[in-house]
Amino acid sequence: MKIAPVAAAFASLALSLTLAACASGPSVSRGAEAPQDAFLARLNALCGQTFEGRVVTTDPADDDFRKSRLVMQVRDCAADEVGIPFAVGEDRSRRWIITRTDAGLRLKHDHRDPAGVIHGYHMYGGDTANAGTAGRQEFPVDRESIDQFIKGGAQVSTTNVWAMEVHPGRMFAYELRRPGGRFMRVEFDLTKPL
Repeated sequence: MKIAPVAAAFASLALSLTLAACASGPSVSRGAEAPQDAFLARLNALCGQTFEGRVVTTDPADDDFRKSRLVMQVRDCAADEVGIPFAVGEDRSRRWIITRTDAGLRLKHDHRDPAGVIHGYHMYGGDTANAGTAGRQEFPVDRESIDQFIKGGAQVSTTNVWAMEVHPGRMFAYELRRPGGRFMRVEFDLTKPL
């Protein structure tokens, strides 16, 4: 009869240890960050900083960019959205907006003239099709942008895939790629904030 209280105590101890183990979960998954969360965190870590870049690809279509001073400024930062104005020489009409969605991340290109009036193609871009990595996210063109490109006569842009990379303490990259060989890549030196 005296064994029952001891057995009950052991059973209670075993149950407590099991519940504690379940509550804490495996240490590997606890605190593990999804690639897209890590990517946004890397962008947010650059908030308030400005960097100069250069075109590193050789497509003649990018000669104007190659001849201009390219500057990006990471600002408008929040946990779920980062805005990055991108200046090409004196042209400050471009801003990249990266936003968290229910399904992943979205990249949009906001184009406005100096007075803030929309000009040309506006708010085009795409959503991630997979998790990507903490360092690289790809954004295939979305349906809304395809419709905008077709309406504006830019059918060539209906297969665009944009990408961004963030390698802390080293480099940020912006890419445009499409089938048929179009490829533009701009790299910004994160070791030399302006």
